[in-house]
Amino acid sequence: MKSYSFYPGCSQLSSAEEYGESALRVSERLGFKLETLPDWNCCGASSAHMTNHLLALSLPGRDLAKAKSRGGDLVVVCAACYHNLKKAQMEILEDPAMAARVERVVGADPRFQGRIVHLLDVIAEEVGLETLKEKVTRPLEGLRPVSYYGCLMVRPRGMIANDDPDNPRLMDDLLAAMGAEVRKWSYKTDCCGGSLSLTRTDVVVKLVNRLFEAAEEADADCIVVACPMCLANLEMRQREGKLLFRLQHDLPVFFFTELMALALGMEGPEEWFAKHLVDPRPLLYAKGLA
Repeated sequence: MKSYSFYPGCSQLSSAEEYGESALRVSERLGFKLETLPDWNCCGASSAHMTNHLLALSLPGRDLAKAKSRGGDLVVVCAACYHNLKKAQMEILEDPAMAARVERVVGADPRFQGRIVHLLDVIAEEVGLETLKEKVTRPLEGLRPVSYYGCLMVRPRGMIANDDPDNPRLMDDLLAAMGAEVRKWSYKTDCCGGSLSLTRTDVVVKLVNRLFEAAEEADADCIVVACPMCLANLEMRQREGKLLFRLQHDLPVFFFTELMALALGMEGPEEWFAKHLVDPRPLLYAKGLA
C-alpha cells in the first residue's frame, strides 16, 4: 500500500474531527495510507500572517522541515493549511535569505522540494475517477450538491497545478463519479468570510447568505466543502441567519470525505453526521441514502 506524509492540521483533531477521521478511513479503503507527520505543529492559520511575517513562515516552515526529512509528497486536507504550507514553501524556496532565517528559528532545513497536494489531487491521480466509480456500493443518486471550494484552495493563482483556479472541477467530478447530480453555480470559489467570523459578523452573515441563496437558485439540496473553516462558518451562520437572513435556509453542509465514505458503504458516516450543527440525516433519509 502506497503511503504519503500527512499533515492533519488542528481542526481535524478538534472541531472538524469527522473530516480528519473520514479522510484517513477513505484513503485506506482506496488503497493508500496517510502517515501523520511526527510532532507536527499548527501552520498559523488564520492569524499568524497578521502578526509577524517571520512567524507566519516559521510555523509552516517547521512542518516543511519534517516533511523534508521524510521525503515524498505531503498531503493536506484543510484548505487553510494547504494554502499556508504552499505559500510558505514558495517563499522559502525562492528566497535563500528568508529560508536561512526560518532555518535558524526552527532548527532544521525547511527547504522541502516535494509536492504539497490536497487529498482531492491524490484521489484523482492515485485512484482515478473510473476506479472510484467501480468501488461505489451506495450511489449518491438523487443528491443535488454544489461543490464549494472557498477562496484559500485556489488563491493566489498558480497554487493549484491540477485544476482551474476560476472554475475548479476536481470535487465536482468526484461527486459525479459517485452518482450525485452536481449542480452548476458560479460561487464555488467565493469567500465565506471565515476569517472575519468574530470581528465582522455583519459582513460574514451577508457573504454566507449570498452563498445559500445562490445554492438554492442552482436547485441544490446541500453544499459540499473541503475546508473545516468554511463548513463551521456556513453551519453556524445558517442557524444564526434564521433571524438575520432575508430568507430562511436549511441546507446541510458535508465534507466531501463523509460522502465518499457513505458512497463506499463504509461505517462511520452516521456518527459523523450526528456531530454537524445542521443535521444532514433528514435529507439523506429522504433520498434513501441513510
